[in-house]
Amino acid sequence: MTVDAPPAPPATTDAPPRESHARRWRGPGWGFLVKLALMALVNAFGVMTLLSAFRAESWVVFGGMLVLLLAADIVYFTRRALPLKYLVPGLVFLLVFQVFIFGYTAYIAFTNYGTGHAGTQEQAVEAALIQGERRVEDSPTYPLSVLQRGDQLGFAIVDDGDVLAGTVDEPLDEVRGAEIGQAGTPTEVPGWTVVPKATVITDADLQAQIAALRVPVSDDPNDGSIRTRDGSTGAVYESTLVWDAAAQTITDTATGTVYTASDSGSFVAEDGSTLPAGWYVNVGFDNFLRIFTDPALAGTLLSVTVWTFVFATLSVLLPFALGLLLALIYNDARIKGRRFLRTLYILPYAFPAFMSALLFRGMFNAEFGVINDLFFFGANINWLGDPWLARAAVIWVNLWLTYPYYFLVCTGALQALPQDTLEAASLDGAGRARQLRSIILPLVLVATAPLLISSFAFSFNNFTVIYMFNNGGPSIPGAPYALGATDILISAIYDISGVSGGAADYGLASALSILVFAVVGGISAIAFRQTRKLEEFQ
Repeated sequence: MTVDAPPAPPATTDAPPRESHARRWRGPGWGFLVKLALMALVNAFGVMTLLSAFRAESWVVFGGMLVLLLAADIVYFTRRALPLKYLVPGLVFLLVFQVFIFGYTAYIAFTNYGTGHAGTQEQAVEAALIQGERRVEDSPTYPLSVLQRGDQLGFAIVDDGDVLAGTVDEPLDEVRGAEIGQAGTPTEVPGWTVVPKATVITDADLQAQIAALRVPVSDDPNDGSIRTRDGSTGAVYESTLVWDAAAQTITDTATGTVYTASDSGSFVAEDGSTLPAGWYVNVGFDNFLRIFTDPALAGTLLSVTVWTFVFATLSVLLPFALGLLLALIYNDARIKGRRFLRTLYILPYAFPAFMSALLFRGMFNAEFGVINDLFFFGANINWLGDPWLARAAVIWVNLWLTYPYYFLVCTGALQALPQDTLEAASLDGAGRARQLRSIILPLVLVATAPLLISSFAFSFNNFTVIYMFNNGGPSIPGAPYALGATDILISAIYDISGVSGGAADYGLASALSILVFAVVGGISAIAFRQTRKLEEFQ
């Protein structure tokens, strides 16, 4: 009799979960040390940003950075939220470089931030008082030394045996432990480095900074400030303007004119005159209303807007048509040396766009350019000075720069066409023109329509060609800003912002940026929806 052995216990398939390499200390788990080092750098940068934001009293940046830093630590030091470990870097970059920038632009669009309105009211008061400073007649001359702490400069004076030190942001205050030399000037000031007199005498840049430096005597700006001309003695300077914080007025003691703080961020007198220094305030939708209601601005921007649409449209249609034509020609197998010829045609695409624009700028010059000499028999054609000729020239330059892109795209689309469809159409008696109109072009558009839409958005904001070719010129007579006939909206925003020089109006530039974003986004959304109809040809 055979006794069957008892059945073996079933093998267990549940293995203990494998620990992540980023959490282990042994073997390949050195990834934990790498993660720890990276997070240490992230936290160090975050704490530095928090401290800077706190000192600048930028509470929005402080709060946002604190939330991001806590979120990063929680995500990367917890066992859960595995997908977020991969998503957090992208989300942070999206928030910092897209959402924050757009939000800040929207905030500026509702203010009058710009030239004459670039700071707070306190800064505007201080600037106004500085502009009217005069030396007090009975002010004593104080022995003075120039102080330096990092990149910050300050003054130290001797007043009745006491050493007082301060900076442009810190009024004079007594410093204990300071030493006075034989010349009567401070030689040792705790926390500061006394700049040697020889350095003050020989360094011209330092002399200019010292001459422009004003150290307040007290917290009250009406008490004046210490200034020096030679870096060794100082005196009290007071402004002819007197600030009354309770009444929100600045009075010119020399003329008796009273300037009152207005809701627009300026000090305005009864006769309508204003002080140059102002501050930024919330102006609501005034910047947006100016775009449509200011006669001089609205007329100029309407001309720029029309030209922007024309430029963007032609910058897509003409290069696409030329690229498609060349692609059709060189897609024919009977053409010899097609590879070499295709390489020649894409050379403009390989050359930097800004360099090409600069070269064409010289070639179209009426005085020494080769365009007039080679193609117009030396005629004096002012390509860059006439508005319509300048527009035609910039369209040509952009055609030269962009047609190779469409040539490459259309070549790829043509090579992907189903040959059996074309052969069937040929057998049915369709000629080349009918095949192009009914088969080739619709199928090519299916593949290239999204690229055409993105190219339109790019051309709508093609700042490089406009700026490098003619800097938006020639100028429009009577324009409120330095706007020209070939300026498109993006270059107009650049001019209005004052980055290129002149008065800056960041509020108006931001408002115009938001409108441009809305227009481009709306047109792109509509165009993408319309391109779906092309898929019916497939």
